[in-house]
Amino acid sequence: MQLIASIQDQTLSVLDDANRVVKCYPISTALAGTGSEEGSYCTPIGRFEISEKHGDGSPVGTIFRSRKPAGLWSLEEPPANEDLVLTRILWLQGLEPHNANTKERYIYIHGTNHEDSIGTACSAGCLRMKNQDVIELYDLVQEGTTLIIQESPHSIIS
Repeated sequence: MQLIASIQDQTLSVLDDANRVVKCYPISTALAGTGSEEGSYCTPIGRFEISEKHGDGSPVGTIFRSRKPAGLWSLEEPPANEDLVLTRILWLQGLEPHNANTKERYIYIHGTNHEDSIGTACSAGCLRMKNQDVIELYDLVQEGTTLIIQESPHSIIS
């Protein structure tokens, strides 16, 4: 299994071992565009792996601070200005020299309190997902699963 995220399409595709797309999710990447510089609020591109998973079994809307549960956000609440890390965390590790600082930048795939903006570039660098989608993805992947984040669209292989 492998994951491919397209910045242009704002999608995350799950590919099986034969490189066929088995699932495609809408995501949100960085408002500031792509890059790997510390403090840039950009989404890094290239090859990554899921280095850690956090939130197994946590209720939908669990707020994470430093990857620890810190309360519960109600999905009925209007989105706060704050970009909350919700529900599940898939912590990314860069596998190439230009993105090797990804884990130190705390770049995650995570749920959000801004589900209404999924599909547009508006995050602070992470890959935001709808909360139910991130639960499904979390259950599909293992630590060590490869992710490619690319600027171009993903070509669907049938």
